[in-house]
Amino acid sequence: MGLETKLVQKLSQSLLMTPQLQQAIKLLQLGRLEYKEAIEKELLENPVLEEIKEGTEEGTEQKGPTVADSGEQGDAAPPSSEPPSESEVPEATAKEPKVDWEDYLENFIDSRGSATPKGSIDYDDKPSLEATLTKAETLQEHLISQVRSNGLSELQTRISFHIIGNLNRDGYLCVTHDEIAQECQCDTAAVMEVIEIFKSFDPPGVAARDLRECLLFQLEDLGLTDSLEAKIVSQHLEKIEKRKFEQIAKETSCNVEAVYKAIASIRRLEPRPGRPFADDTTRYVLPDIYVYKVGSEYVISLNEDGLPKLRVSPYYLELLRKGEEDNSVNRTYLNERLKAASWLIKSIHQRQQTIYRVTESIVKFQKEFLDHGIEKLKPLVLKDVADDIGMHESTVSRVTTNKYVHTPQGIFELKFFFTTGIKTAEGDVSSSSIKEKIKNLIGAETPEDPISDQKIVEILKAQNIDIARRTVAKYREALGILSSAKRKKLF
Repeated sequence: MGLETKLVQKLSQSLLMTPQLQQAIKLLQLGRLEYKEAIEKELLENPVLEEIKEGTEEGTEQKGPTVADSGEQGDAAPPSSEPPSESEVPEATAKEPKVDWEDYLENFIDSRGSATPKGSIDYDDKPSLEATLTKAETLQEHLISQVRSNGLSELQTRISFHIIGNLNRDGYLCVTHDEIAQECQCDTAAVMEVIEIFKSFDPPGVAARDLRECLLFQLEDLGLTDSLEAKIVSQHLEKIEKRKFEQIAKETSCNVEAVYKAIASIRRLEPRPGRPFADDTTRYVLPDIYVYKVGSEYVISLNEDGLPKLRVSPYYLELLRKGEEDNSVNRTYLNERLKAASWLIKSIHQRQQTIYRVTESIVKFQKEFLDHGIEKLKPLVLKDVADDIGMHESTVSRVTTNKYVHTPQGIFELKFFFTTGIKTAEGDVSSSSIKEKIKNLIGAETPEDPISDQKIVEILKAQNIDIARRTVAKYREALGILSSAKRKKLF
């Protein structure tokens, strides 16, 4: 069969992702902060876009820049160098009102002090500037300050900085002593000398390579190097986790009461020395949607506070209207920017409308949850909402990503409402609802007699929830709760 070149016409359909469509999809999946940053970036890059300030209406027209602003109006008369006559000065500026300075000083309020008679200020009850600082000290900063105040040699200081730079968030050393010695071009003995110095640093146990070494450092700092606690940590740490206290007592030739006392002392040590310096700052979530209950119905309101409200600048629209017959590069550029601005505003409106519709559908499916709480949460999948509002599942998934809703039951991510279900005699029950039941059952137990997974299965079965023991164990582990054997309080 010979090869030959032909011209062939073919008719087919294909879906192309235009830049405008890509932008709309990107805006749809952005969270509140990322969405605000994207809008502010477009405001900076597109001169045709402008933000509607508070107190102005979208329909009001703005005047163009003045001569002093633009400097492009060549026909405008230059400003006169002569001062204006008294008749030309407005009455408000020509007659300056008199100020009663004595009365002003008597009621003077300083930003740092409180108002007192005759303008005197009382600073006694005001905190100092240092007391108002809120930046927390990091573990690295805390250790560096101790290194610099210990009078170490140049080599020891360099090794110390390498150790500090290789500590993780918990204060553990993430590299071996040999690797530090290789980086600092010294022998391992010099590194061990610096590690010995670190044993006296605060917090105790920092720069250890594992949990056993961390606890031994702290026991050494307490003067318990040759104690029963140190012996248990160095030789029987795994048995403590498995609660084999009788075996520990047998192998250490001690009675069980002495082992209990030693383990209680070990429990008072800090397994994560860097924990007090961790960044545990509370980060608040601003909800994208509010759901209020009015009477027996729920009302949905989009939260647009703090978000820029955009419109096309009337000034540039007027420029384009006046130069309709102009084919210059400037006009071409403005036309392109106008199309981009119009599409962005359309994408924003589409985004808000889609979020509203998805939330409205979720509220319809999860009305019992809004009325009674998490135990009434129903199983729900993306397809249920997608079919309800006539959209694709991928669109619903993008809408529910990084979006938060404020409800009468609290603030939740939209994805929280999508959970799998377990079939029961009374219908499907959400897995989140079952986790909440397990959490409440364990929370009500006594430490001396914790409830087992099998007992939880029996309690749930009495509530017509047929669930396997391994499923209970899986949900319990997902909640970060230990097994009943490890929760039991022995001493």
